[in-house]
Amino acid sequence: MGNQAISQSLLNIYHQLMARYGPQYWWPAPEPFEIIVGAILTQSAAWLNVEKAIANLKEAKALSPRALRQFSRSEVAKLIHPCGYYNAKALKLKSLAHWLGECYDDDLDKLFAHNTDHLRQQLLSIHGIGQETADSIILYAAGKPIFVIDAYTRRIINRIGLAPNSNSYAAYQTLFMDNLPTDAGLFNEYHALLVCLAKDVCRNRPLCPRCCLNNLCHYYASLDARNKDN
Repeated sequence: MGNQAISQSLLNIYHQLMARYGPQYWWPAPEPFEIIVGAILTQSAAWLNVEKAIANLKEAKALSPRALRQFSRSEVAKLIHPCGYYNAKALKLKSLAHWLGECYDDDLDKLFAHNTDHLRQQLLSIHGIGQETADSIILYAAGKPIFVIDAYTRRIINRIGLAPNSNSYAAYQTLFMDNLPTDAGLFNEYHALLVCLAKDVCRNRPLCPRCCLNNLCHYYASLDARNKDN
């Protein structure tokens, strides 16, 4: 499939998802530091449990870099207990808070002033922040155009039949970023819509007949063909 055809396929997916689900308005947080914390806490966690953990941090007045530095790791772990892996995540939050204080005087505007590549390198240097988390921070907190790749995105793209030649994070990200307009708002909505689809119908055991993308999907076409053969 040529680049123009891939680009058109990706845009068709986006428009059909938008027609089905409407704008998702992600990330659901009022200020950038809360988004950063949420991006760390949501690793291997349901969003409902992340919301509980963030509510605990707010109630304890611990939702700022300075406050997190003043709490012990065990105190932070207790506050974020609902989101799972709380000891590891407490270390990640403490590492982030110390890094922001030492390198940027807790000034997120100063951090976000970097270009996307340098900002990404900076974030990846922090303990516990990998590619997906860094890109979530860049897109949702900094408002810069980068496409977030997660397990939901891989699953949908693989089933539709647009999987890149490599299984790497970079290959999936390149698929979107080389074939869509470079626009943070588009990347934001697109990623959120893919998450919505994966939770609604494109599950581990997919509900294909209900899916708004089944007219584009190789996986569904193969199922349909097998059913007809039988």
